[in-house]
Amino acid sequence: METVGALLWRVTNRWRAAVDRGLAPLGLTHAQYSLMATLYGMGREGITPSQRELGARAGFEPMYVSKVARQLEQAGLLARARHPNDPRAFGLALTERGAEVILRAIPVVRGLQAELTAPIGGPEGARAKELADVLRVLLGLE
Repeated sequence: METVGALLWRVTNRWRAAVDRGLAPLGLTHAQYSLMATLYGMGREGITPSQRELGARAGFEPMYVSKVARQLEQAGLLARARHPNDPRAFGLALTERGAEVILRAIPVVRGLQAELTAPIGGPEGARAKELADVLRVLLGLE
């Protein structure tokens, strides 16, 4: 019988691979999508985050955020400028093209989430909500 850790690893890999395949036509990877979607949400809240703030919200290490942000900037999807509150940090924002891409990507990922959680009642099902609560506890978010 597999351990909980091994099962979590397999589910995570299945999810990442499905998102990578689903977003490939848009030129995005799962990691790029995760940062862009988080940045999109923060922008809707009126927040222009630093790389560190974006990483904390998205659950990524600062060095990884820097690497992915550079890729997104080179692709014209993200703009980095000096942070208004910290001259040592970069503030991040989606470009117009980045906003267009993320708005096309979000429904793709939501569809994948519905498909992959269908066996437990879909993303709004009681079992999925219970699983999300357990995962938040495991991640120390509650």
